Amino acid sequence: MGGVAALIPHALEAEILRLYHAEHWRVGTIATQLGVHHCTVRRVLTQAGIPAPRQSARTSIVDPYVPFIVQTLEKYPKLTASRLYEMVKSRGYPGAPDHFRSIVARHRPRPPAEAYLRLRTLPGEQAQIDWAHFGKLTIGRALRPLMAFVMVLSFSRYVFLRFYLNAAMGNFIRGHVDAFAFFNGVAREHLYDNLKSAVLERRGDAIRFHPTLLELAAHYRFAPHPVAPYRGNQKGRVERIIRFIRERFFAARSFRDLDDLNEQALYWCQGTAAERPCPEDRERTVRELFDQEQPRLLTLPDNPFPTEERITVKVRKSPYARFDLNDYSIPHTHVQRTLTVLASLDTVRILDGNDVIASHERCFDRAQQIENPAHIETLAEYKRAARKHRAMDRLHHAAPSSKALFAACAERGINLGALTRGLVRLLDAHGPNALEAAIIEALTHHAPHLGTVRHLLDRQRHARGQPPPLAVPLPDDPRLRDLHVRTHPLSDYEQLHPGDNTDDDDTDEH
Repeated sequence: MGGVAALIPHALEAEILRLYHAEHWRVGTIATQLGVHHCTVRRVLTQAGIPAPRQSARTSIVDPYVPFIVQTLEKYPKLTASRLYEMVKSRGYPGAPDHFRSIVARHRPRPPAEAYLRLRTLPGEQAQIDWAHFGKLTIGRALRPLMAFVMVLSFSRYVFLRFYLNAAMGNFIRGHVDAFAFFNGVAREHLYDNLKSAVLERRGDAIRFHPTLLELAAHYRFAPHPVAPYRGNQKGRVERIIRFIRERFFAARSFRDLDDLNEQALYWCQGTAAERPCPEDRERTVRELFDQEQPRLLTLPDNPFPTEERITVKVRKSPYARFDLNDYSIPHTHVQRTLTVLASLDTVRILDGNDVIASHERCFDRAQQIENPAHIETLAEYKRAARKHRAMDRLHHAAPSSKALFAACAERGINLGALTRGLVRLLDAHGPNALEAAIIEALTHHAPHLGTVRHLLDRQRHARGQPPPLAVPLPDDPRLRDLHVRTHPLSDYEQLHPGDNTDDDDTDEH
């Protein structure tokens, strides 16, 4: 039995016939109680020789417009239902557009069913390639598509299966190179569906292949061919093997990660998939036919085709190159440049021209910063040196004598970083004129020390009757500016310990 009925179990088919004949149930009742579509019930009854019940002839508001619909569809068979609805509406059709699509589908001319010849190929002549989607895989915070690259040899049906985290061009090329190594040879012709990785543009018989695929084909000396549109028999081998993979390999399979899944896939290709009977010759296994086909394959070149992904990235002010949802560190000397990223499944290399400036382990998570500690440490040292340079430049402009002070301190082995920070704080607190005068006086007295400069600045403020500077300046508020605090005598505190007036020398030893 064919059609819809062939897709349901025989027990369900028998139950439909029993309820119809023995219990005299209607089609709708059978469909509702068994949980199947009413069309399935009618198909089972029709194939069992039971004529379909005649439907009562009812008039419809669309009946006067049916001849126009039929004539229009005969002339323009691909005209959309929405455009046809506007046409009949302008001619007075009062109905709504809700069910008009089903009316058009009922009268749209259908092309006659086409029979396909079973295509046979010679050993080593053809391979068929396709991608298959197997859900999503979570890696950290990233949700990546799990894609299976499938290549099957058309003569022996020997299959290669490998999973990747997307169907990008880089993985498309990797799948080919890995499959050629697995087969230890290359078929002369490779058949593709109209994949973007293979066919960039197609206008009738004019086909523009992806340039990277053409480079791969030239390297391995095979001919790429896309299948003709709507030709289901030309790529049926790879489509059937994908269905076989879903049912016999992937269903209910558990795996730790992508590497574990690919190890299991390789073992399955060499075992279960290779030991199955060949659809063309049920008396022989796929492995036996592959042993016959393998010597007919083209030999592999001495060097495999490079499979690294190559993209250009624009690095801005932060020393990171963005690739595949993550940021990879680079030396700070290469920011604000256009760099090249070469990525394999394991390693990400970043180049400036022909020079490799960074190499990292590839990460398939997202929003991660993959850093080389040397890059970060070098940047931190550069920042510290830059801050020190800016501070010294400021001091040299505000207090020119600070150059001589730095030279004298360097001769004495004084920490110049601490000296720089201390002088900057004194500059902010006392101003450039006072700092310059204090440095000159310290150099005059041959006392080039930060403590000496600080002491001289405090003495200058005390001589002018000014209070010590505040570490944090107060707001410019008249309530604070005119505030006077009365000084309390310290004699009140001395009375708290009246007997503690002895000198240190008179203290008893215990």
